[in-house]
Amino acid sequence: MPFRSIVMTSAFVVLSLVPGAALAESRLALVIGNSAYRSATPLPNPVRDAKAVADLLQSAGFEVVPAADLTQSQMLSTIRDFALRVASRGQDTIAVVYYAGHGLQVGGENFLVPVDATIKNQTEVALQAVRFDDLMNMLEGVPTKARIVILDACRNNPFEDMKKTVGRGLAMVNAPVGSVVAYSTSPGTEAEDGEGANSPFTSAFIDAARQPGMPVEQIFKNVRLAVHNATSGRQTPWEVVSLTTNFSFCPARTESAPATAATPAATPVSLPTDKDPARTSDNPATRSAYWNRVLRSLGPQKAYERVVLEDRVDAYREYLVLYGNTPNAARLRIIVDRRQEMVAWYTAVTVNSPASYRFFLTRYGASDMAITARGLLNRATTRSLLASTDPAALGIPGCDCTVAPSRRADPKAAPRSGRPARNAARPSGPEIEVVEPVPVGPRPIGIGRGGAGVGGGVVIGPGRGPGPDPGGGVTGPGRGPGPGPGGGVTGPGRGPVTAPGGGGRPGGQTGGRTPTQPR
Repeated sequence: MPFRSIVMTSAFVVLSLVPGAALAESRLALVIGNSAYRSATPLPNPVRDAKAVADLLQSAGFEVVPAADLTQSQMLSTIRDFALRVASRGQDTIAVVYYAGHGLQVGGENFLVPVDATIKNQTEVALQAVRFDDLMNMLEGVPTKARIVILDACRNNPFEDMKKTVGRGLAMVNAPVGSVVAYSTSPGTEAEDGEGANSPFTSAFIDAARQPGMPVEQIFKNVRLAVHNATSGRQTPWEVVSLTTNFSFCPARTESAPATAATPAATPVSLPTDKDPARTSDNPATRSAYWNRVLRSLGPQKAYERVVLEDRVDAYREYLVLYGNTPNAARLRIIVDRRQEMVAWYTAVTVNSPASYRFFLTRYGASDMAITARGLLNRATTRSLLASTDPAALGIPGCDCTVAPSRRADPKAAPRSGRPARNAARPSGPEIEVVEPVPVGPRPIGIGRGGAGVGGGVVIGPGRGPGPDPGGGVTGPGRGPGPGPGGGVTGPGRGPVTAPGGGGRPGGQTGGRTPTQPR
């Protein structure tokens, strides 16, 4: 199949089991590199990065579809054709999508920028760019073993007229079940294009991914530490993993397949195989005690490497408690502060209520997302006013719009459970740490197995959806959203009880997205 110059700012990779040295499943990869931007700053490296990643994946048994310098129409058709090709291979297929180029966030959503974009303001982004959610939805709709999306697309915003009105970097996302989403740098920060032939992220990824038998989770941890060190802490890659199967890019060597002297790779970093349940406890005090004990035993330098590998805010905090006067502490303070701000932003746009935006602006009024937050606050306030207005006042006679249609049709119907209407699509991906609290009204009861709130942000456990607890508490691995009150405890209820102003769409109410639906 001839080379097609197609695709844009995002990278997706769908992966699957590699049993032993044999690759039984079908492996497909779409590799996009956008460098030759016509109305934005050209980028030297993305096309070279895409070529290097394509070579790596081909050597790992992938059938690669390369695409370079794509317009919007080319990007959309290329992604559609790739999804159709993946679907034709069956559910044992591993799909990989890699994107290098410009990317940006608007209103908490991420967009990949084609080379023909001539964007003047944020209202034009959705018309001229490719929505990351659309790309993910297209891939998610195809049965596969795994999907891995890699975005080396967090370079600086190339459109001068927009730099003062949209946030830096990409917004935080969740990964659908069976997926990995990897960023070349942390949410809300910018990646470097690099001085060499490839970007710092792509260079580190190629070195780490060629390690035989290396699990994909370990690969991205090694990439994070390598890029963090190579950029003196200015760039720290981030990923969210929600795979349901093991995967390695390159299968483990067997006795019949000895190592060759082909291309030397970087020495892999190994994480301790610590099975202590305190490490992932729902109780933040238990986790803090665990990290304090572990990091104290390692000493400053090894403890620093360990927390960067793990990329957990509670681990970073304990490092700062123990080694706050060391030279590396300043780097970690920057990471922690920005991560908490980005999780607060993620929570605000997910809850999508006037209260959530007001709280964000109270805490982060000087943020680069503040202008967008004020605009979304105005929109959410208008929506809430319309929803609470008597239909007769709007000139809609004869309609009791405050009663759900199903209840009007059957007056004897059982009461609704209160579960938000969109909960069916709730992913059960990995945890997203430290969520800033969001005020959502008077003390609702949380759901699932929520833990006690103790201040310092909300930790979302590895359950099926986040449950923001506005007082700085912690929600455990519950089964759905249960916005809690200030400083409180999310209880062990079985069904969600959302508070007024908490977004979501319980019953027939129109409003924001449910907290379990990341944007």
